[in-house]
Amino acid sequence: MSRIQLIAFTLLAGGVLLGTGCARKTPTEIPRHRPARTSWGKAHKPSPQAQSHARYADGVIAEMQGELDTAMDAFTTAVALDPTDEELLLDVTLRFLQYKHPERALPLLTNAVSRSRSFSGLVDARLGVVYTQLGQPERAIAANQAAIRKQPTLLSAHQNLYLNHLQQKQEDQALHDLEAAATVAGADADFLAGIAELFANYGMLVPAQRVHGQSRARELLLLAADLSPTNTTTQLKLAEGFNLVGDTTRTIEFYQRALAALHENLPLRDAVRTKLADLYLRTRDRARATEMLEAILRDDPTNAQANFVLGNLAFDDKRMERAAEYFARALLLNPRLEPAHYDLALTLLNLERYDDALATLAQARERFASSFLMEYLSGIVHIRRKDYTNAVRYFTAAEIVAQAGETNRLTAPFYFQTAAALERIGRLDEAAATFEKCLQLAPDFHEAQNYLGYMWAEQGTNLHRARELIEQAVQAEPENAAYLDSLGWALFKLGQLPEALEAMHRAIQFADPPDPTLFDHLGDIHQALGEKEAARAAWQKSLEIEPNDAIRRKLGAPAP
Repeated sequence: MSRIQLIAFTLLAGGVLLGTGCARKTPTEIPRHRPARTSWGKAHKPSPQAQSHARYADGVIAEMQGELDTAMDAFTTAVALDPTDEELLLDVTLRFLQYKHPERALPLLTNAVSRSRSFSGLVDARLGVVYTQLGQPERAIAANQAAIRKQPTLLSAHQNLYLNHLQQKQEDQALHDLEAAATVAGADADFLAGIAELFANYGMLVPAQRVHGQSRARELLLLAADLSPTNTTTQLKLAEGFNLVGDTTRTIEFYQRALAALHENLPLRDAVRTKLADLYLRTRDRARATEMLEAILRDDPTNAQANFVLGNLAFDDKRMERAAEYFARALLLNPRLEPAHYDLALTLLNLERYDDALATLAQARERFASSFLMEYLSGIVHIRRKDYTNAVRYFTAAEIVAQAGETNRLTAPFYFQTAAALERIGRLDEAAATFEKCLQLAPDFHEAQNYLGYMWAEQGTNLHRARELIEQAVQAEPENAAYLDSLGWALFKLGQLPEALEAMHRAIQFADPPDPTLFDHLGDIHQALGEKEAARAAWQKSLEIEPNDAIRRKLGAPAP
Protein backbone atom coordinates (compact mmCIF):
# COMPACT_ATOMS: atom_id res chain seq x y z
CA MET A 1 0.00 0.00 0.00
CA SER A 2 1.41 3.39 -1.00
CA ARG A 3 1.75 6.26 1.46
CA ILE A 4 -1.18 8.12 -0.15
CA GLN A 5 -3.34 4.98 0.24
CA LEU A 6 -2.23 4.63 3.85
CA ILE A 7 -3.17 8.23 4.56
CA ALA A 8 -6.57 7.74 3.00
CA PHE A 9 -7.09 4.52 5.00
CA THR A 10 -6.08 6.19 8.25
CA LEU A 11 -8.33 9.20 7.67
CA LEU A 12 -11.30 6.98 6.82
CA ALA A 13 -10.71 4.54 9.62
CA GLY A 14 -10.29 7.29 12.21
CA GLY A 15 -12.83 9.92 11.18
CA VAL A 16 -12.58 11.36 14.69
CA LEU A 17 -9.13 12.70 13.72
CA LEU A 18 -10.76 14.97 11.19
CA GLY A 19 -13.71 15.91 13.32
CA THR A 20 -15.86 14.36 10.60
CA GLY A 21 -17.13 10.91 9.83
CA CYS A 22 -19.76 9.21 12.02
CA ALA A 23 -21.60 11.23 14.65
CA ARG A 24 -20.58 10.58 18.27
CA LYS A 25 -22.42 7.50 19.58
CA THR A 26 -24.36 7.58 22.81
CA PRO A 27 -23.49 4.96 25.46
CA THR A 28 -26.59 2.92 24.56
CA GLU A 29 -25.39 2.71 20.92
CA ILE A 30 -22.07 1.09 21.78
CA PRO A 31 -21.98 -2.60 20.87
CA ARG A 32 -21.96 -4.89 23.90
CA HIS A 33 -18.86 -6.78 22.76
CA ARG A 34 -16.72 -3.58 22.54
CA PRO A 35 -15.43 -1.94 25.74
CA ALA A 36 -17.15 1.41 26.24
CA ARG A 37 -14.02 3.55 26.60
CA THR A 38 -12.25 6.14 24.53
CA SER A 39 -8.67 4.88 24.95
CA TRP A 40 -7.27 1.91 23.16
CA GLY A 41 -7.67 -1.34 25.02
CA LYS A 42 -4.61 -3.46 25.52
CA ALA A 43 -5.87 -6.07 23.15
CA HIS A 44 -6.53 -3.45 20.49
CA LYS A 45 -3.40 -1.31 20.77
CA PRO A 46 -2.33 -0.46 17.21
CA SER A 47 1.08 -1.38 15.84
CA PRO A 48 3.87 1.22 15.70
CA GLN A 49 3.35 1.37 11.95
CA ALA A 50 -0.36 2.17 12.36
CA GLN A 51 0.43 4.80 14.97
CA SER A 52 3.04 6.25 12.63
CA HIS A 53 0.49 6.47 9.84
CA ALA A 54 -1.98 8.18 12.14
CA ARG A 55 0.56 10.76 13.26
CA TYR A 56 1.55 11.33 9.62
CA ALA A 57 -2.12 11.95 8.81
CA ASP A 58 -2.28 14.40 11.73
CA GLY A 59 0.66 16.20 10.16
CA VAL A 60 -1.05 16.39 6.78
CA ILE A 61 -4.19 17.85 8.34
CA ALA A 62 -2.19 20.45 10.29
CA GLU A 63 -0.28 21.29 7.13
CA MET A 64 -3.53 21.83 5.23
CA GLN A 65 -4.69 24.17 8.01
CA GLY A 66 -1.44 26.16 7.86
CA GLU A 67 -0.23 25.00 11.28
CA LEU A 68 3.32 24.17 10.23
CA ASP A 69 4.86 23.82 13.68
CA THR A 70 2.16 21.33 14.66
CA ALA A 71 2.63 19.55 11.34
CA MET A 72 6.39 19.24 11.79
CA ASP A 73 5.94 17.87 15.34
CA ALA A 74 3.48 15.26 14.05
CA PHE A 75 5.78 14.26 11.17
CA THR A 76 8.75 13.95 13.55
CA THR A 77 6.72 11.68 15.82
CA ALA A 78 5.63 9.61 12.83
CA VAL A 79 9.27 8.91 11.91
CA ALA A 80 10.15 8.13 15.53
CA LEU A 81 7.33 5.58 15.72
CA ASP A 82 8.53 3.77 12.60
CA PRO A 83 12.23 4.60 12.12
CA THR A 84 12.74 1.82 9.56
CA ASP A 85 10.31 3.27 7.00
CA GLU A 86 12.63 4.87 4.40
CA GLU A 87 9.76 6.19 2.29
CA LEU A 88 8.33 7.99 5.32
CA LEU A 89 11.73 9.36 6.29
CA LEU A 90 12.36 10.77 2.80
CA ASP A 91 8.86 12.21 2.57
CA VAL A 92 9.08 13.98 5.94
CA THR A 93 12.59 15.36 5.46
CA LEU A 94 11.65 16.67 2.02
CA ARG A 95 8.75 18.54 3.64
CA PHE A 96 11.10 20.06 6.19
CA LEU A 97 13.40 21.23 3.40
CA GLN A 98 10.42 22.73 1.58
CA TYR A 99 9.45 24.51 4.82
CA LYS A 100 13.04 25.85 4.94
CA HIS A 101 13.69 24.05 8.22
CA PRO A 102 16.62 21.76 7.41
CA GLU A 103 17.55 21.68 11.09
CA ARG A 104 14.38 19.63 11.76
CA ALA A 105 15.43 17.09 9.12
CA LEU A 106 19.02 16.74 10.33
CA PRO A 107 18.52 14.59 13.49
CA LEU A 108 16.09 12.29 11.67
CA LEU A 109 18.60 11.61 8.90
CA THR A 110 21.71 11.33 11.06
CA ASN A 111 19.87 8.94 13.39
CA ALA A 112 18.73 6.84 10.44
CA VAL A 113 22.20 6.67 8.89
CA SER A 114 23.83 5.70 12.20
CA ARG A 115 21.22 3.06 13.12
CA SER A 116 20.61 1.21 9.92
CA ARG A 117 22.65 0.06 6.98
CA SER A 118 19.56 -1.12 5.15
CA PHE A 119 18.67 2.35 3.91
CA SER A 120 19.47 3.16 0.31
CA GLY A 121 21.82 5.87 -0.85
CA LEU A 122 18.81 8.20 -1.14
CA VAL A 123 18.93 8.80 2.61
CA ASP A 124 22.64 9.73 2.53
CA ALA A 125 22.00 11.97 -0.47
CA ARG A 126 19.16 13.70 1.40
CA LEU A 127 21.49 14.20 4.33
CA GLY A 128 23.96 15.81 1.92
CA VAL A 129 21.27 18.28 0.83
CA VAL A 130 20.50 19.13 4.46
CA TYR A 131 24.18 19.72 5.25
CA THR A 132 24.44 21.94 2.17
CA GLN A 133 21.50 24.06 3.30
CA LEU A 134 22.97 24.29 6.79
CA GLY A 135 26.25 25.62 5.38
CA GLN A 136 28.33 22.52 6.20
CA PRO A 137 29.90 21.68 2.83
CA GLU A 138 32.50 19.17 4.06
CA ARG A 139 29.82 17.05 5.72
CA ALA A 140 27.65 17.43 2.62
CA ILE A 141 30.50 16.06 0.49
CA ALA A 142 30.98 13.10 2.84
CA ALA A 143 27.25 12.31 2.82
CA ASN A 144 27.05 12.38 -0.98
CA GLN A 145 30.14 10.22 -1.26
CA ALA A 146 28.50 7.70 1.08
CA ALA A 147 25.38 7.75 -1.09
CA ILE A 148 27.47 7.02 -4.19
CA ARG A 149 29.23 4.13 -2.49
CA LYS A 150 25.84 2.58 -1.75
CA GLN A 151 24.30 3.42 -5.13
CA PRO A 152 26.93 4.22 -7.77
CA THR A 153 24.24 5.18 -10.30
CA LEU A 154 22.35 7.54 -7.99
CA LEU A 155 22.39 10.61 -10.23
CA SER A 156 21.16 13.08 -7.60
CA ALA A 157 24.13 12.23 -5.35
CA HIS A 158 26.60 12.87 -8.19
CA GLN A 159 24.87 16.15 -9.02
CA ASN A 160 24.95 17.31 -5.41
CA LEU A 161 28.58 16.26 -4.97
CA TYR A 162 29.53 18.20 -8.10
CA LEU A 163 27.82 21.33 -6.77
CA ASN A 164 29.46 20.90 -3.36
CA HIS A 165 32.92 20.86 -4.92
CA LEU A 166 32.19 23.92 -7.06
CA GLN A 167 30.87 25.80 -4.03
CA GLN A 168 34.17 25.01 -2.30
CA LYS A 169 36.07 26.14 -5.43
CA GLN A 170 37.40 22.61 -5.85
CA GLU A 171 37.14 22.54 -9.66
CA ASP A 172 39.78 19.83 -10.09
CA GLN A 173 38.04 17.54 -7.62
CA ALA A 174 34.70 18.21 -9.31
CA LEU A 175 36.18 17.12 -12.65
CA HIS A 176 37.80 14.07 -11.03
CA ASP A 177 34.45 12.96 -9.64
CA LEU A 178 32.73 13.50 -12.98
CA GLU A 179 35.32 11.33 -14.71
CA ALA A 180 34.69 8.62 -12.11
CA ALA A 181 30.94 8.90 -12.62
CA ALA A 182 31.39 8.52 -16.38
CA THR A 183 32.88 5.05 -15.86
CA VAL A 184 30.25 3.66 -13.47
CA ALA A 185 29.15 0.19 -14.51
CA GLY A 186 25.53 -0.53 -15.32
CA ALA A 187 24.63 3.09 -16.02
CA ASP A 188 21.38 3.63 -17.90
CA ALA A 189 20.66 6.32 -20.48
CA ASP A 190 19.15 8.71 -17.92
CA PHE A 191 22.26 8.56 -15.73
CA LEU A 192 24.62 9.04 -18.68
CA ALA A 193 22.61 12.01 -19.93
CA GLY A 194 22.70 13.55 -16.44
CA ILE A 195 26.48 13.23 -16.14
CA ALA A 196 26.84 14.59 -19.69
CA GLU A 197 24.92 17.68 -18.61
CA LEU A 198 27.34 18.18 -15.72
CA PHE A 199 30.33 17.92 -18.08
CA ALA A 200 28.77 20.53 -20.37
CA ASN A 201 28.12 22.76 -17.39
CA TYR A 202 31.69 22.31 -16.19
CA GLY A 203 32.99 23.38 -19.60
CA MET A 204 30.97 26.59 -19.39
CA LEU A 205 32.06 27.39 -15.83
CA VAL A 206 35.75 26.61 -16.36
CA PRO A 207 36.73 28.17 -19.72
CA ALA A 208 40.05 26.30 -19.86
CA GLN A 209 38.09 23.03 -19.83
CA ARG A 210 35.42 24.07 -22.31
CA VAL A 211 36.58 21.83 -25.15
CA HIS A 212 37.13 18.86 -22.83
CA GLY A 213 33.78 19.33 -21.11
CA GLN A 214 31.91 19.53 -24.42
CA SER A 215 33.78 16.52 -25.79
CA ARG A 216 33.09 14.31 -22.74
CA ALA A 217 29.46 15.42 -22.67
CA ARG A 218 29.03 14.45 -26.31
CA GLU A 219 30.68 11.04 -25.74
CA LEU A 220 28.31 10.22 -22.89
CA LEU A 221 25.28 11.43 -24.80
CA LEU A 222 26.19 9.19 -27.72
CA LEU A 223 26.55 6.24 -25.33
CA ALA A 224 23.12 7.05 -23.91
CA ALA A 225 21.63 7.36 -27.39
CA ASP A 226 23.03 3.95 -28.34
CA LEU A 227 20.89 2.45 -25.52
CA SER A 228 17.80 3.58 -27.47
CA PRO A 229 15.83 4.80 -24.45
CA THR A 230 12.04 4.66 -24.77
CA ASN A 231 11.32 6.73 -21.67
CA THR A 232 10.00 10.13 -22.76
CA THR A 233 11.70 11.98 -19.90
CA THR A 234 15.06 10.49 -20.87
CA GLN A 235 14.52 11.33 -24.53
CA LEU A 236 13.83 14.94 -23.58
CA LYS A 237 16.94 14.98 -21.42
CA LEU A 238 19.00 13.69 -24.35
CA ALA A 239 17.51 16.33 -26.62
CA GLU A 240 18.51 19.07 -24.18
CA GLY A 241 21.95 17.53 -23.79
CA PHE A 242 22.64 17.37 -27.52
CA ASN A 243 21.41 20.94 -27.77
CA LEU A 244 23.98 21.98 -25.15
CA VAL A 245 26.82 20.46 -27.19
CA GLY A 246 25.56 21.97 -30.44
CA ASP A 247 24.42 18.75 -32.12
CA THR A 248 21.27 20.11 -33.74
CA THR A 249 20.54 16.99 -35.78
CA ARG A 250 20.35 14.71 -32.74
CA THR A 251 18.56 17.37 -30.73
CA ILE A 252 15.79 17.36 -33.32
CA GLU A 253 15.81 13.55 -33.48
CA PHE A 254 15.18 13.09 -29.75
CA TYR A 255 12.61 15.89 -29.54
CA GLN A 256 10.76 14.15 -32.39
CA ARG A 257 10.91 10.82 -30.55
CA ALA A 258 9.55 12.38 -27.38
CA LEU A 259 6.86 14.27 -29.28
CA ALA A 260 5.47 11.04 -30.70
CA ALA A 261 4.63 9.87 -27.16
CA LEU A 262 3.26 13.13 -25.76
CA HIS A 263 -0.41 12.59 -26.58
CA GLU A 264 -1.87 13.32 -23.15
CA ASN A 265 0.49 15.97 -21.80
CA LEU A 266 -0.66 18.86 -23.99
CA PRO A 267 1.41 21.66 -22.32
CA LEU A 268 4.61 19.62 -22.62
CA ARG A 269 3.74 18.60 -26.18
CA ASP A 270 3.35 22.23 -27.22
CA ALA A 271 6.57 23.15 -25.43
CA VAL A 272 8.41 20.49 -27.45
CA ARG A 273 6.73 21.67 -30.65
CA THR A 274 7.90 25.20 -29.87
CA LYS A 275 11.47 23.99 -29.38
CA LEU A 276 11.32 22.04 -32.62
CA ALA A 277 9.94 25.04 -34.48
CA ASP A 278 12.84 27.12 -33.19
CA LEU A 279 15.35 24.46 -34.24
CA TYR A 280 13.80 24.18 -37.71
CA LEU A 281 14.02 27.95 -38.07
CA ARG A 282 17.68 27.89 -37.05
CA THR A 283 18.37 25.18 -39.64
CA ARG A 284 16.32 27.10 -42.25
CA ASP A 285 13.80 24.29 -42.52
CA ARG A 286 10.93 26.72 -42.90
CA ALA A 287 8.40 24.12 -44.03
CA ARG A 288 8.76 21.99 -40.91
CA ALA A 289 8.85 25.04 -38.68
CA THR A 290 5.54 26.11 -40.20
CA GLU A 291 4.18 22.60 -39.70
CA MET A 292 5.06 22.67 -35.98
CA LEU A 293 3.59 26.12 -35.42
CA GLU A 294 0.37 25.27 -37.25
CA ALA A 295 0.08 22.12 -35.12
CA ILE A 296 0.34 24.33 -32.03
CA LEU A 297 -2.44 26.54 -33.36
CA ARG A 298 -4.69 23.56 -34.07
CA ASP A 299 -4.55 22.66 -30.39
CA ASP A 300 -4.44 26.25 -29.15
CA PRO A 301 -5.80 28.81 -31.63
CA THR A 302 -5.28 31.53 -28.99
CA ASN A 303 -1.49 31.20 -29.05
CA ALA A 304 -0.39 34.72 -29.98
CA GLN A 305 3.30 33.88 -30.25
CA ALA A 306 2.71 31.08 -32.77
CA ASN A 307 0.62 33.46 -34.89
CA PHE A 308 3.37 36.05 -34.67
CA VAL A 309 6.12 33.67 -35.82
CA LEU A 310 3.96 32.32 -38.63
CA GLY A 311 3.38 35.90 -39.71
CA ASN A 312 7.11 36.44 -39.99
CA LEU A 313 7.51 33.23 -41.99
CA ALA A 314 4.76 34.26 -44.37
CA PHE A 315 6.31 37.74 -44.70
CA ASP A 316 9.70 36.26 -45.57
CA ASP A 317 8.00 34.09 -48.18
CA LYS A 318 6.38 37.26 -49.59
CA ARG A 319 2.89 35.96 -48.77
CA MET A 320 1.82 39.38 -47.55
CA GLU A 321 -1.91 38.79 -47.28
CA ARG A 322 -1.33 35.71 -45.14
CA ALA A 323 1.28 37.51 -43.06
CA ALA A 324 -1.17 40.32 -42.38
CA GLU A 325 -3.76 37.79 -41.18
CA TYR A 326 -1.31 36.16 -38.76
CA PHE A 327 -0.05 39.47 -37.37
CA ALA A 328 -3.57 40.84 -36.96
CA ARG A 329 -4.63 37.68 -35.10
CA ALA A 330 -1.55 37.86 -32.87
CA LEU A 331 -2.48 41.44 -31.93
CA LEU A 332 -6.09 40.50 -31.32
CA LEU A 333 -4.94 37.80 -28.90
CA ASN A 334 -2.23 39.90 -27.30
CA PRO A 335 -2.50 43.66 -27.89
CA ARG A 336 0.65 44.16 -25.77
CA LEU A 337 2.80 42.29 -28.29
CA GLU A 338 4.63 45.39 -29.46
CA PRO A 339 6.75 43.92 -32.30
CA ALA A 340 3.59 42.61 -33.97
CA HIS A 341 2.36 46.18 -34.43
CA TYR A 342 5.44 47.10 -36.41
CA ASP A 343 5.52 43.88 -38.42
CA LEU A 344 1.85 44.29 -39.31
CA ALA A 345 2.44 47.93 -40.32
CA LEU A 346 5.35 46.90 -42.53
CA THR A 347 3.24 44.16 -44.12
CA LEU A 348 0.41 46.59 -44.80
CA LEU A 349 2.97 48.97 -46.27
CA ASN A 350 4.03 46.26 -48.72
CA LEU A 351 0.36 45.71 -49.57
CA GLU A 352 0.05 49.46 -50.25
CA ARG A 353 -2.62 49.70 -47.56
CA TYR A 354 -1.14 52.92 -46.25
CA ASP A 355 -4.10 54.08 -44.17
CA ASP A 356 -4.28 50.70 -42.41
CA ALA A 357 -0.55 50.83 -41.75
CA LEU A 358 -0.87 54.27 -40.15
CA ALA A 359 -3.86 53.07 -38.08
CA THR A 360 -1.79 50.16 -36.77
CA LEU A 361 1.06 52.50 -35.83
CA ALA A 362 -1.41 54.83 -34.15
CA GLN A 363 -2.57 51.91 -31.97
CA ALA A 364 1.04 51.23 -31.04
CA ARG A 365 1.50 54.91 -30.18
CA GLU A 366 -1.46 54.71 -27.79
CA ARG A 367 -0.12 51.63 -26.02
CA PHE A 368 3.65 52.10 -25.93
CA ALA A 369 6.27 54.76 -25.43
CA SER A 370 7.74 56.32 -28.55
CA SER A 371 10.28 54.04 -30.19
CA PHE A 372 12.55 54.24 -33.21
CA LEU A 373 10.54 51.70 -35.21
CA MET A 374 7.27 53.42 -34.41
CA GLU A 375 8.52 56.77 -35.74
CA TYR A 376 10.64 55.41 -38.59
CA LEU A 377 7.87 53.26 -40.05
CA SER A 378 5.49 56.20 -39.79
CA GLY A 379 7.98 58.18 -41.86
CA ILE A 380 8.27 55.43 -44.46
CA VAL A 381 4.47 55.23 -44.85
CA HIS A 382 4.33 58.99 -45.45
CA ILE A 383 7.11 58.71 -48.02
CA ARG A 384 5.00 56.14 -49.88
CA ARG A 385 2.07 58.54 -49.72
CA LYS A 386 4.36 61.28 -51.06
CA ASP A 387 3.72 63.30 -47.90
CA TYR A 388 7.37 64.26 -47.51
CA THR A 389 6.77 66.97 -44.92
CA ASN A 390 5.30 64.50 -42.44
CA ALA A 391 7.91 61.93 -43.42
CA VAL A 392 10.64 64.35 -42.33
CA ARG A 393 8.78 65.02 -39.08
CA TYR A 394 8.65 61.34 -38.17
CA PHE A 395 12.24 60.68 -39.27
CA THR A 396 13.37 63.54 -37.02
CA ALA A 397 11.44 62.01 -34.10
CA ALA A 398 13.02 58.62 -34.84
CA GLU A 399 16.50 60.15 -34.77
CA ILE A 400 15.84 61.82 -31.41
CA VAL A 401 14.63 58.53 -29.89
CA ALA A 402 17.63 56.66 -31.28
CA GLN A 403 20.11 59.22 -29.97
CA ALA A 404 18.67 58.66 -26.48
CA GLY A 405 19.50 54.96 -26.42
CA GLU A 406 19.36 53.16 -29.75
CA THR A 407 22.20 54.79 -31.67
CA ASN A 408 22.75 51.56 -33.60
CA ARG A 409 19.51 52.37 -35.42
CA LEU A 410 21.05 55.44 -37.02
CA THR A 411 22.33 53.65 -40.09
CA ALA A 412 23.28 54.84 -43.54
CA PRO A 413 19.91 53.73 -45.02
CA PHE A 414 18.08 55.71 -42.33
CA TYR A 415 19.96 58.89 -43.22
CA PHE A 416 19.44 58.20 -46.93
CA GLN A 417 15.66 58.06 -46.49
CA THR A 418 15.72 61.23 -44.39
CA ALA A 419 17.89 63.10 -46.89
CA ALA A 420 15.69 62.07 -49.81
CA ALA A 421 12.60 63.37 -48.00
CA LEU A 422 14.37 66.65 -47.19
CA GLU A 423 15.32 67.07 -50.84
CA ARG A 424 11.72 66.52 -51.92
CA ILE A 425 10.48 69.44 -49.79
CA GLY A 426 13.28 71.74 -50.95
CA ARG A 427 15.39 71.76 -47.80
CA LEU A 428 18.44 71.18 -49.96
CA ASP A 429 21.21 72.24 -47.59
CA GLU A 430 19.83 69.93 -44.87
CA ALA A 431 19.45 67.18 -47.44
CA ALA A 432 23.09 67.54 -48.52
CA ALA A 433 24.31 67.47 -44.89
CA THR A 434 22.23 64.36 -44.21
CA PHE A 435 23.52 62.61 -47.35
CA GLU A 436 27.03 63.39 -46.09
CA LYS A 437 26.18 61.67 -42.78
CA CYS A 438 25.02 58.68 -44.77
CA LEU A 439 28.27 58.56 -46.73
CA GLN A 440 30.36 58.94 -43.59
CA LEU A 441 28.76 55.75 -42.26
CA ALA A 442 28.91 53.96 -45.63
CA PRO A 443 31.42 55.55 -48.03
CA ASP A 444 30.46 53.08 -50.78
CA PHE A 445 26.70 53.67 -50.54
CA HIS A 446 26.33 54.09 -54.30
CA GLU A 447 22.68 55.13 -54.29
CA ALA A 448 23.51 57.98 -51.91
CA GLN A 449 26.51 59.00 -54.05
CA ASN A 450 24.27 59.18 -57.09
CA TYR A 451 21.40 60.98 -55.34
CA LEU A 452 23.62 63.69 -53.81
CA GLY A 453 25.63 64.09 -57.00
CA TYR A 454 22.50 64.49 -59.12
CA MET A 455 20.95 66.91 -56.61
CA TRP A 456 24.02 69.14 -56.84
CA ALA A 457 24.08 68.83 -60.64
CA GLU A 458 20.44 69.97 -60.78
CA GLN A 459 21.33 72.94 -58.58
CA GLY A 460 24.48 73.63 -60.55
CA THR A 461 26.57 73.66 -57.35
CA ASN A 462 29.51 71.57 -56.15
CA LEU A 463 29.73 70.20 -59.69
CA HIS A 464 33.22 68.73 -59.43
CA ARG A 465 32.34 66.94 -56.18
CA ALA A 466 29.06 65.86 -57.79
CA ARG A 467 30.89 64.35 -60.75
CA GLU A 468 33.34 62.58 -58.41
CA LEU A 469 30.53 60.99 -56.40
CA ILE A 470 28.58 59.89 -59.45
CA GLU A 471 31.66 58.42 -61.11
CA GLN A 472 32.19 56.26 -58.02
CA ALA A 473 28.63 54.99 -58.32
CA VAL A 474 29.08 54.28 -62.05
CA GLN A 475 32.34 52.48 -61.41
CA ALA A 476 30.48 50.17 -59.03
CA GLU A 477 27.56 49.61 -61.45
CA PRO A 478 28.70 50.46 -65.00
CA GLU A 479 25.37 49.46 -66.58
CA ASN A 480 23.11 51.33 -64.19
CA ALA A 481 21.08 53.65 -66.41
CA ALA A 482 20.17 56.03 -63.56
CA TYR A 483 23.81 56.47 -62.56
CA LEU A 484 24.89 57.03 -66.17
CA ASP A 485 22.13 59.64 -66.61
CA SER A 486 23.35 61.45 -63.47
CA LEU A 487 26.91 61.41 -64.81
CA GLY A 488 25.77 62.75 -68.18
CA TRP A 489 23.83 65.52 -66.50
CA ALA A 490 26.74 66.54 -64.25
CA LEU A 491 29.07 66.62 -67.29
CA PHE A 492 26.45 68.69 -69.13
CA LYS A 493 26.38 71.22 -66.27
CA LEU A 494 30.18 71.29 -66.30
CA GLY A 495 30.08 72.12 -70.04
CA GLN A 496 31.78 68.86 -71.01
CA LEU A 497 29.24 68.16 -73.75
CA PRO A 498 30.86 65.35 -75.79
CA GLU A 499 31.49 63.37 -72.59
CA ALA A 500 27.94 64.14 -71.47
CA LEU A 501 26.53 62.91 -74.80
CA GLU A 502 28.47 59.64 -74.55
CA ALA A 503 27.29 58.99 -70.98
CA MET A 504 23.68 59.72 -71.96
CA HIS A 505 23.76 57.33 -74.93
CA ARG A 506 25.06 54.62 -72.60
CA ALA A 507 22.27 55.38 -70.12
CA ILE A 508 19.64 55.00 -72.86
CA GLN A 509 21.28 51.76 -73.99
CA PHE A 510 20.88 50.15 -70.57
CA ALA A 511 17.50 51.63 -69.62
CA ASP A 512 14.76 49.02 -69.52
CA PRO A 513 12.05 50.11 -70.03
CA PRO A 514 12.90 53.33 -71.87
CA ASP A 515 12.97 56.37 -69.57
CA PRO A 516 11.47 59.69 -70.82
CA THR A 517 13.84 61.70 -68.58
CA LEU A 518 16.88 60.27 -70.37
CA PHE A 519 15.60 61.39 -73.78
CA ASP A 520 14.75 64.81 -72.33
CA HIS A 521 18.35 65.15 -71.09
CA LEU A 522 19.67 63.85 -74.41
CA GLY A 523 17.70 66.54 -76.23
CA ASP A 524 19.13 69.27 -73.96
CA ILE A 525 22.68 68.06 -74.65
CA HIS A 526 22.09 68.01 -78.44
CA GLN A 527 20.57 71.50 -78.18
CA ALA A 528 23.67 72.75 -76.34
CA LEU A 529 25.82 71.23 -79.06
CA GLY A 530 23.80 73.09 -81.71
CA GLU A 531 22.30 69.85 -83.04
CA LYS A 532 18.71 71.06 -83.24
CA GLU A 533 17.21 68.20 -85.24
CA ALA A 534 18.77 65.61 -82.96
CA ALA A 535 17.47 67.56 -79.98
CA ARG A 536 13.91 67.62 -81.40
CA ALA A 537 14.06 63.91 -82.16
CA ALA A 538 15.12 63.13 -78.60
CA TRP A 539 12.38 65.32 -77.07
CA GLN A 540 9.81 63.80 -79.38
CA LYS A 541 10.83 60.33 -78.20
CA SER A 542 10.44 61.46 -74.59
CA LEU A 543 6.89 62.67 -75.33
CA GLU A 544 6.02 59.34 -76.93
CA ILE A 545 7.00 57.54 -73.75
CA GLU A 546 5.27 59.97 -71.38
CA PRO A 547 3.34 63.22 -72.08
CA ASN A 548 5.02 66.29 -70.58
CA ASP A 549 4.03 69.94 -71.05
CA ALA A 550 7.57 71.25 -70.41
CA ILE A 551 8.90 69.16 -73.29
CA ARG A 552 6.06 70.28 -75.57
CA ARG A 553 7.12 73.83 -74.90
CA LYS A 554 10.70 72.93 -75.89
CA LEU A 555 9.30 71.67 -79.17
CA GLY A 556 7.30 74.88 -79.58
CA ALA A 557 4.01 73.02 -79.39
CA PRO A 558 1.12 74.38 -77.30
CA ALA A 559 -0.02 72.43 -74.22
CA PRO A 560 -3.18 70.36 -74.91
